[in-house]
Amino acid sequence: MSEGKEKLGQDLKILEAMAAGMDEYLRNQSLFWPLPDTTMPRLTVGGYLLRQHRLVALRQLLALREQQRLDDAIRLFNEALVEKVVAFEKRANDELHARLRQWSEYIRELRHESLAAGDYYASAVEIRAIIAAILAKLSMPPYELDKGIRTEADAYDKALHNYWQPGDFVWPEDWRSAYPPKDYWWLYGRPRTRS
Repeated sequence: MSEGKEKLGQDLKILEAMAAGMDEYLRNQSLFWPLPDTTMPRLTVGGYLLRQHRLVALRQLLALREQQRLDDAIRLFNEALVEKVVAFEKRANDELHARLRQWSEYIRELRHESLAAGDYYASAVEIRAIIAAILAKLSMPPYELDKGIRTEADAYDKALHNYWQPGDFVWPEDWRSAYPPKDYWWLYGRPRTRS
């Protein structure tokens, strides 16, 4: 089994747990909600949307039973959003602000310690992918994106360009079709590092 397919299997388990917890999550105030399985990341809107995007785009890599589990998780997620549009939108915007702060810290590290920051880019860029997933969701009706968020994300992309070295796809090769270079250029290369 390829690394990408194995990670997709993990993504599916996490997605199912996040979908099952989404209703309670949206009824509470915590931005990072613990899941029952402590080996899993905490539940966030962005964490869910990141995995849903990837799993839907790479559906053909899943077995039929896994595809059914994916459909069931998405249905459960959509049911959790019924009559919670405002709560979901608020939580998504709050997370966007938090993720943009995290991403700005990474960009700042590139300015001051680019050798170290460039070394862990493949894991750090997940923050940027979460930002993209939330932006995509909040760009669809009935949601509204906070004014200035897209401008702020674009400013950080511009700052990343100052250090950018185009190159290979940084995640598992069989995930490439889920992330076309035109929209996800920041997954095709890495920041230049000082020697």
